[in-house]
Amino acid sequence: MDDITQQREIYTVSRLNLEARGLLEAHFPLLWVEAELFNVSRPASGHLYFTLKDTHAQLSAAMFRNRNQHLGFAPQPGLQVLVRGRLSLYEARGSYQFIVEHMEEAGEGALRRAFDELKRKLAAAGLFDVQRKRALPAYPQALGVITSPSGAALRDVISVLRRRFPALPVYVYPVSVQGADAAPGIVAALARANQEARCDALLLVRGGGSLEDLWAFNEERVARAIAASELPVVSGVGHETDFTIADFVADLRAPTPSAAAELVSPDAQQILHRLDRLAEALRGSLQRHVAQQARHLDSLHGRLTRRHPVRQLQQYAQRIDELDARMRRAAAQRQHRAADRLQTLRTRMLAQSPARTLDARSKRLALARHALRRAMSDQLETARGRLAGLSRTLSAVSPLATLERGYALALQPGSLTPVRDAADVHIEQALEVRLARGTLLCRVEATEDAT
Repeated sequence: MDDITQQREIYTVSRLNLEARGLLEAHFPLLWVEAELFNVSRPASGHLYFTLKDTHAQLSAAMFRNRNQHLGFAPQPGLQVLVRGRLSLYEARGSYQFIVEHMEEAGEGALRRAFDELKRKLAAAGLFDVQRKRALPAYPQALGVITSPSGAALRDVISVLRRRFPALPVYVYPVSVQGADAAPGIVAALARANQEARCDALLLVRGGGSLEDLWAFNEERVARAIAASELPVVSGVGHETDFTIADFVADLRAPTPSAAAELVSPDAQQILHRLDRLAEALRGSLQRHVAQQARHLDSLHGRLTRRHPVRQLQQYAQRIDELDARMRRAAAQRQHRAADRLQTLRTRMLAQSPARTLDARSKRLALARHALRRAMSDQLETARGRLAGLSRTLSAVSPLATLERGYALALQPGSLTPVRDAADVHIEQALEVRLARGTLLCRVEATEDAT
């Protein structure tokens, strides 16, 4: 019995755990493990104790204070992490554990931290400043859409643009919006759109997804390409609750791709209503101008009826002709300017809206213009008739008409004072006798009283 006892090697628990620990640490080098944190605790010592688990197994782990004090995040239960360490055994309890030397967030947590860091960096560089953002054109001549050609975002944008302004040209710059090729493709598309300069604004859009799906729109090179774009950029990435770095750098952020198309495109119906209001205002302006000229003509006519001398009548008649000519020229100039303005509006609408609607508006304006010309002509003819009647009335009561009937007018020499009484002249006095045609210079030889 004693021989058998002497042949056996008897281990203590401490020795067994120590050797087992040595075997584990010697056999396994530093390892990377991805797992979910569970049962996280931090006692007063500052060490971290937690469990690493996946769907099938779990592993006790520890991270000592000298290793965890520089972590850039707070380890929480449920957080997915990537840890580097060595396999060991805790001798006091004989428990198998993983000693962590380095820990970082894995999956979306790391992406969120990278997102926040880049956001702070670009904000400090001024890429989010409101002052550098450009205003969108009120009436763009063409739009560019940077997105996947097979995605729902492009269909939504095209649908909105067809509804709001079907005549607006749209250029699609196809890119991948997810994966390793997405960011360089977006940067190249922005450069190409700026080089071609066919558009007035660019829409950078894609549908919703996870943070990882949208990551191409959070890369620094994409943000700087948006900031460097000479064309205004509208971002419509994901759903309303999704925010990307591209949204902060873009000149305008839309909550969805459809909303981006709404914000950048004009409404054709509103433009047509505005043209109708402009045409109505033009007609009213012309009518007021004609009425003002008619009142002025009536005022001139009233002033003429209060004066009888032929010379003043002739001067005012000439003045009326001049005013008539000026009024015609002014009306013609206004009509020409109105016609030019209407032609400009017609040209713009032909380029931006359905031609049939514009043609109908143009015909209505032409009819209104013809009616205005006819009304002006009728009023001018009426004014001329009234002037001619007044001229005939004035001629009938004029002293010159009396002279035409054989009478003569005796005047004091050197003045226009008529001689009405023989007692007002003396013998040998010179007189001017005005006939219907010519004047006689006479000398008084005798006078007779009217009795």
